[in-house]
This record gives sequence, C-alpha cells and structure tokens, in this order.
Amino acid sequence: MRQAYQSGRATARAARERHRARAVSRAEEADSPFPAPAYRFAPPVHGGGSTVSRDDSDVPRALRIAAAWSWRLIVIGVVGWALLRLLGTIRVVVVPLLVALLLAALLAPAVSWLLRVGIPRTLATAAVLSTGFAAVVGTLTMVVNEFIAGLPDLSTRAAAGIGQIQDWLRDGPVGLSDGQLNGYVEAGQNWINENSQALTSGAISTAGTVVEVLTGTLLVLFATFFFLRDGDRIWRFLVGMFPSAARWRADDAGRASWLTLVAYVRATVLVAFIDAVGIGVALVLLEVPFAFPLAALVFLGAFIPIVGATLSGAVAVLVALVDSGGVTALAVLGAVIVVQQVEGNVLQPWIMGRAVALHPLPVVLAVTAGVVLDGIFGALIAVPVIAVLNTAVRRLARERPGPPAPVPEAVVVRSTAP
Repeated sequence: MRQAYQSGRATARAARERHRARAVSRAEEADSPFPAPAYRFAPPVHGGGSTVSRDDSDVPRALRIAAAWSWRLIVIGVVGWALLRLLGTIRVVVVPLLVALLLAALLAPAVSWLLRVGIPRTLATAAVLSTGFAAVVGTLTMVVNEFIAGLPDLSTRAAAGIGQIQDWLRDGPVGLSDGQLNGYVEAGQNWINENSQALTSGAISTAGTVVEVLTGTLLVLFATFFFLRDGDRIWRFLVGMFPSAARWRADDAGRASWLTLVAYVRATVLVAFIDAVGIGVALVLLEVPFAFPLAALVFLGAFIPIVGATLSGAVAVLVALVDSGGVTALAVLGAVIVVQQVEGNVLQPWIMGRAVALHPLPVVLAVTAGVVLDGIFGALIAVPVIAVLNTAVRRLARERPGPPAPVPEAVVVRSTAP
C-alpha cells in the first residue's frame, strides 16, 4: 500500500510539472515578438458540431444540411398528413366548430356593444344569436319561396331558350347538322341513363344525412353561444396548457389572430353585401327573374374570395341567357364585370387590405387547396386559416423584450422626521 501511495504521488507530481512547463511555454510565446509557426495543413478534427464520427465528417457539409432539412420536412409532412386524416375522421365535429368560430367572430362586436350598454353577458349573447339565426332563416325562406314560385315560368322559358340555342348552332356560324345535334342530345341522355344509379345513390345518401345536418346545426348554435359568452375563459384555459415561459407569447399571438379573424369576417360581409346589391340592382333593372335569389347567391359566393362572386355571377348570366336572350345576358355579364372590377381594385384593397394583408397569389392557392381537400367548405375556410396563421407567425417571430418582471412589494419607510 505504501508503494502504491508513493507511486500515485509521483504520477501527480509529474502531471503538475508538465502543466507548469506548458504554462511557462505559452507565456514565453506570448511575450515573443515572433509569431508562432503556422502549419500548412491543420490536423483533422473529428466530431464537433453535428458530426459524431469520422464517416459524418467525410460527408460534405451541404449534403449533411440537405439531409437534416429533408428528414425534418418528412416528419412534418407525416404529422400534417396524420392530422388531416384525424380531422377528416372527426369532420362531423370539426366543421361545426369552425363554422361556429366564424359566426362568433362575426357576432362578437354586437355582443361587446350590448355589454358596454349594460346588458348581462348571457342575455346579450342570446339576443345576438337569436337575431342572427332569425335573419338567416328568414332570408333562406324568402329565397326558397321566390324560387318555387318562379320555377314553372323559368322552366318554360328555359325550354324556349334551349330551342333558340339549337337553332343558333344549326343556322349560325357553327353550322351543325340535325344529325349532329341529335347525336349530342342522345349522348347526353345516355350519360344520364348510365349515371342514374350513381345520381340516385347520391340523392339517397344526401337524404340520409339530414339527421347529420340537423345535428351539425345544433352543434353550431351551441358552440357559437359558448364561444360568445365564455370565449375569454376558454382561451385562458387553452393558454394555461402551454409551458409557463411560452404562455405570454401564445396569448399575445392568439389574441392578435382573433382580431384578424374578426376584421376579416366583417370585411368579407361588407364586400359580399356590396357585390350582392350591385348585381341585384342590375338584375332588377334588366328584369331578369329570380333577382333576389341570385343576389343572395352572389352574397354567399363572395365569402369565397376572388372566385366565389365570379361563379355566382356566371349563374346570373346563364339565367339571363335562358330567360331573356343574348342581349340581356351580355348586359348582365357587363354588370358582373363592373362589380368585380370595383371589388378587386377598390373594395379589396381599401376594406380587406386593412383587415388582412395577404397577396392575391396565396389567396388563390389557399382557395384551390381548400377545394381539393374539402370542397366548398375547404374553400370557405382556407383564406381565414391563412390569415390567422399569418398573423400568429408574425407575432411569434418578431423580436420583443421578455415579459416584465414582477414588481416586488414596496417597502414602506416611515420617516422619523417631525
């Protein structure tokens, strides 16, 4: 044991001597007027950074970075795909909740106004929701009644219009023969006969979803009521699920996104109303049937930016062509183009530009992706989702000082001076 102890002391003493010699050498090199010799080739450094072996260090840095980005993007894509599948599975719940969120953003300013007047929150929420529901039901009832009342006359005029189109195709510049026209008509009839089973099954499926639609409507009303009444408490509960250090940033981004959604919905309603009034007035002046239902269709279509009002205006042009002929249809087409130009060059930059700063290209891409993913509903919510995400990312990415530190309790110093 004594020999081992002495051997350990000798090893420690030798290590101290080597350390002292290196320190003296470095001090002399620092004091020397001549720089240390530079080696032509630096010794290889293994490890460090993201490499953990000689094999990793031999891979070019650009390839390592590309591989790191690639597997991370693959993971994000897989997670996004799984999330979309999950949302598609519970679509019956997700769709009513998103619709309720949009309705809450639309009706929230009215509830806030009633609260400032002094009406209790529950009563104010119930009054606003009941008024909005009654307005929607009344408008739909008027549209359906007018459509039912004018449908027989429109059918008669549509038959006459189709005959005029056939005459134009036969006697006009196209110059189709009777045999060709009959062939096209027979082809259309054969297509209907071949797809009658699919059309019937779709109708049966649609009839079978009446209960689902009613359930979704009740869920929309229920969720909208509690979003309007307890929205702030629901949001505080959600923020409380974040880590403590991230709660204030999540709360700031969420509240800013909510204001963006409110501004977007209000601006969209205003733009849609102006579009509907403009095209509706043109239809009334040109004596086109179903002026009010077509104006309501334009109003609903305007909630899908850029393409919605155009498609609904095309329906109005088609009705005018069938009912009143080509001259009236051209006049309606001119009115639709004028309204669309006013919307695109005046209303969208002036009203929507203040609410949501989005370039038309991402808007069109978002609408297209929404149509591919979930049809009309996807196109309806695509732009609000992009607007909300844009605001949230901007708020989270900007540099800001941290939250203010809590102020300690003031120490009360009692003066002894008289």
